[in-house]
Amino acid sequence: MRSILCGLLNINHIDTKVELCGWVYRWRDHGGVIFVDLRDTTGTVQLVFSPEYSVSAHALAKELGLEYVIRVSGVVRKRPPGTENKDIPTGDVEVAVDTLEIINTCKQLPFNLDDEEINESIRLKYRYLDMRRPEIHEIFKIRSLAYKIVRDYFYSLGFREFETPYFTKSTPEGARDFIVPSRLNPGQFYALPQSPQLFKQILMIAGFDKYFQIARCFRDEDLRADRQPEFTQIDVEMSFVNVDDVIKVSEGLIGELVKGLKGKEIGLPFPRITYNEAMEFYGTDKPDLRFDLRLVDITDVFQETELGILRRIVENKGSIKCIHFKEKNLSRRELDLAVDKAKELGAEGLIWMKIEGNSFQSPVSKYLKMEELKRLEKKVNPKDGDIIFIVAGNRDTVNEVLGKFRLYLAEKYCDIKDDELKFVWVVDFPLLEYSEEEKRYVARHHPFTAPALDIKTFTGQMGDIPAKAYDLVLNGVEIGGGSIRIHKKEDQMEMFKLLNIEEEEAKEKFGFLLEALEFGAPPHGGIAFGFDRLLMMLLGKKSIRDVIPFPKTQKGICPLTGAPSSVTQKQLNELKIKINI
Repeated sequence: MRSILCGLLNINHIDTKVELCGWVYRWRDHGGVIFVDLRDTTGTVQLVFSPEYSVSAHALAKELGLEYVIRVSGVVRKRPPGTENKDIPTGDVEVAVDTLEIINTCKQLPFNLDDEEINESIRLKYRYLDMRRPEIHEIFKIRSLAYKIVRDYFYSLGFREFETPYFTKSTPEGARDFIVPSRLNPGQFYALPQSPQLFKQILMIAGFDKYFQIARCFRDEDLRADRQPEFTQIDVEMSFVNVDDVIKVSEGLIGELVKGLKGKEIGLPFPRITYNEAMEFYGTDKPDLRFDLRLVDITDVFQETELGILRRIVENKGSIKCIHFKEKNLSRRELDLAVDKAKELGAEGLIWMKIEGNSFQSPVSKYLKMEELKRLEKKVNPKDGDIIFIVAGNRDTVNEVLGKFRLYLAEKYCDIKDDELKFVWVVDFPLLEYSEEEKRYVARHHPFTAPALDIKTFTGQMGDIPAKAYDLVLNGVEIGGGSIRIHKKEDQMEMFKLLNIEEEEAKEKFGFLLEALEFGAPPHGGIAFGFDRLLMMLLGKKSIRDVIPFPKTQKGICPLTGAPSSVTQKQLNELKIKINI
């Protein structure tokens, strides 16, 4: 129906007859000459309707409305001097239209496609209109390109692409499963996969060596800006590898994506820090390294303090840490707001100390000994105008509070470049973590992660068992995580014992994997990247809903279709299901 796409026209097509199809993006009547911006997936081009070119086309153009679907033919010509539009690729040319066909009309739009601020619920209800907007349309063209980059990269390294089942067995992997009733097996249920974890391990046992998949995953959990009930991940697994092998392949992929999507090279390899270093220096296992603001342990400075609030912490074997905020010279009001923020984040209080004229100015200065101030100065080395923020308490609480507080300071006072990309690997995670909700230890990543030592002979605290696990973090957001896997049945059973999973329960939930591990399973490991989250970060968006074609709201509702919705009694009867609400 068309000879060329709108966004491809340029001065090389002048005096060429073309046929175009698209949507009426803008419409203007300039004293008898009508101008229309015609848009398709490649961009826009200006159409000119004049009785000079065609009386009938000009007359029909008066009936056009926004987002009408039309087909035109005409001759490309150079725009008159002074009317060029340098903001678009087609801005030097226009099409003098001689025929016009209205293919379809469009009723009144629920919002103007040129508006910048549109209510998200309205945008998602009319997502097909929202996605016509050039800036939104571009996001999903980039998403499509990202798919290709991923596939090209892995195929170039000899990986094989597989699809794994959507209807599978419910297994505990850290979140609630979405379950699907089976009509053919009444009372039995499938589970939608939280990840292809077990299947990709079985593919390694099957001898395929290198696997990848752009996989759909499903988790029934509370939603937020970077979480959706259904999402996409880049899933990777390799045999006969160690941690360094997986990291090297992963960095190559990220390098290709950044180059292909943002047009720039990134420095490789990425820096690595241990989990313990991340927690001690940044208060989180997802540190944002676009700014410094490290946490500094100053507990030793106040070992003999007479300041009551700190002496109590020292006596209870707690922790005292600070952030050295350089050259900001905050006002008293800003300091008071910082105290309020720290309390909001969970601190019992916040001590601030401002350096003025080479002396410490603080509400608590008069309660501190000169020796303490000298030890603090030696440890932190502050300059005039700097501020030291101090939080004391339980070590984990102090780390968590200051980890969030450093983000508050950075967002409010630091000059962070929007396009800056700071990647860091966090390695040497603990194998287990204590769940206050379940009152027991649970797997930090998942129960198939290999420990970094022999757990049968380990005699320390369960929370101190190291794992061969690693996460990739970008600007304070985890974009990928993986591990070397357990590849022997007896080791996997030992892991289940640590998690209080009895042998019968293990066989019931993981019997197929345990049996597969007995048939010559190779050492293997891998990683999974949150595809939507990675795109969100690379494109500078605030929510993964911005990069998913048809996302759910924070209540898990699809505004476009109205899902979830009720089903008929007949469907429930077929499934032998009775609703009890």
